Amino acid sequence: MHISFHGAARDVTGSCHLVECNGIRILIDCGFFQGSRELEEDNADDFGFDPAKIDFLLLTHAHLDHCGRLPLLDSRGFKGEVIATAATRELARLVMLDTAGLQEEEARYLNRRAQKRGRSAPGIEPLYTVLDALNALEHFGRTAHYGQPLELAPGIRATFIDAGHILGSACVVLELSEGGRQQRVLFSGDLGLSARPILRDPARPPHVDTVIMESTYGDRRHKQLQPSIEEFHAAIAATVRRGGNVVIPTFALERAQEILFYLHAGKEDGTLPGTLQVFLDSPMAISATQIFKRHPECYDEETAALFRSGRDPFHFPGLHFTRETSESMAINQVSGGAVILAGAGMCTGGRVRHHLKHNLGRPQCSVVFVGFAAQGTLARQIVDGAKTVKIFGDDYPVRAGIHTIGGFSAHAGQDELLAWHRQTGRPATTFLVHGEPESMATLGRLMPDTTVRMPEIGQRFEL
Repeated sequence: MHISFHGAARDVTGSCHLVECNGIRILIDCGFFQGSRELEEDNADDFGFDPAKIDFLLLTHAHLDHCGRLPLLDSRGFKGEVIATAATRELARLVMLDTAGLQEEEARYLNRRAQKRGRSAPGIEPLYTVLDALNALEHFGRTAHYGQPLELAPGIRATFIDAGHILGSACVVLELSEGGRQQRVLFSGDLGLSARPILRDPARPPHVDTVIMESTYGDRRHKQLQPSIEEFHAAIAATVRRGGNVVIPTFALERAQEILFYLHAGKEDGTLPGTLQVFLDSPMAISATQIFKRHPECYDEETAALFRSGRDPFHFPGLHFTRETSESMAINQVSGGAVILAGAGMCTGGRVRHHLKHNLGRPQCSVVFVGFAAQGTLARQIVDGAKTVKIFGDDYPVRAGIHTIGGFSAHAGQDELLAWHRQTGRPATTFLVHGEPESMATLGRLMPDTTVRMPEIGQRFEL
């Protein structure tokens, strides 16, 4: 029995871990690297294993950095079965198709731009196409249900439990048996926070021998939620009074729906002006919101009760869904009084960069960050105080008000991570992944009852 690490190793993105047992190869996630140009180039590199020899891919959830390389896995020979929860299956389909479409669109844009500037560089190709994404979807097989074990092969069983991170997210427990030895291995995926709106709290994990655990916020505690909501509403109200727009770089899954939930609440209680216009300018986020409504099995009691009473927490007067490119472009004619939610959350792609281009240089406007910004991303440059940033190859000044509100994270903070880990018993080994090195090291020092390892890309360990 072995485990090797092929992504999110001393980094926050690109989750991809390989377990080998009884000649069966099981991949946990196959995600995109996001951030600097070097990381983006890593997406096209070899996986570090032969995709044709992978028997199963277990998806913990549908965020791009966990499922985004599946079309490449398929095009390079993968013929195995993908297993995920019902909500993850729907959302992953959406994410991969949207990502493929954006890549095709951006390649066309960059090629047109190069042609206008008289460059004779070779044409830019997307990493994968919509057809590649559709082909990858053919591999989805059985649906995982929380708490119900699935037999993968003799001596190998997988159980998905609720991670409380985004709709359909899961931790995965592998029960392995080989040569008379047994191992229980737990993959945290991305862990959510307790007592949050919309989704249920993370489920209690079982006692296991080995834990592979995310550490995104392993070096910090989150702000309290209610002060964060108040800060969020105050930033919007102040910007509207100045006559500006608010741009919110938004992750399409969970974060967009949570922000709609709080905007709805702010308009309902009068904290936000009733005339406020809100544009959800993300085809993927719009579709994700519709998918959310189809999966009440993931809701907490408060949200389930709202829907039972006929109240939709994701819809309110003044909310506009803009799917078409022409509708998105028309938003740029709005000079003030609008909240614009657009992807991507780290500003690495999507429509948000067009809105930043039109609003970032205006002092009356604001940019509100409500999620994690990895090193090397445009979002991180703005958060860190850059005076100018490069968008589509051109420099733009940063004059808008910049707000970073940490209390909305969908990731567990340090306290929640440690509490979750304590519930796993006293695992012999804990592998920390999906975090920056400083975050991992800080969290590891607070785990005296387990051997902590921080694997590097390609490292392989015996279980």
